[in-house]
Amino acid sequence: MEKYLTAPFTAEKTANLKAGDYVYITGTVYTARDAAHKRMAETLEKGEPLPFDIRDQLIYYLGPSPAREGRVIGSAGPTTSSRMDKYAPELLDLGLRGMIGKGKRNQQVIDAIVRNQSVYFAAVGGAGALLSKCIKKAEVIAYEDLGTEAIRKLEVENLPVIVVIDQEGRNQYEIAVEEWQKEI
Repeated sequence: MEKYLTAPFTAEKTANLKAGDYVYITGTVYTARDAAHKRMAETLEKGEPLPFDIRDQLIYYLGPSPAREGRVIGSAGPTTSSRMDKYAPELLDLGLRGMIGKGKRNQQVIDAIVRNQSVYFAAVGGAGALLSKCIKKAEVIAYEDLGTEAIRKLEVENLPVIVVIDQEGRNQYEIAVEEWQKEI
């Protein structure tokens, strides 16, 4: 099923999302990869506030390439989500509503998704040049010294993603394997 949603999200917006749904996101999305997640964890350990209010937000696991002339951002494909698994449960418990990346998540992340009524989306890997066309504005808001891994605030329009893990813990990767096994 196709759905069009505006970010930031709320629990009500994610409640109707099911594993396998195609979603087009418009609105504000933040980027963060490994180094930014590590820095956010260190910030929280010090008792300091994160560089943006994480409640009801989406983080896109993205480290874009440099923008070409006339573009707001370079290639914007997802990075492997499992690299953020050790940080994701704490961020979800603080109110992060969703994540966009690629690949599987560990059980602790899945449990945190269910516990917090969040969602995990996949963007198509290898399609970074096409995905960048959905990004209308990009601004570094924190950790500029990390270069491509700095936290950015993006304004996106109809960013195509697929619900991989919904708030009930249904996992599209597992569903697809089960359906494939029935076929053979």
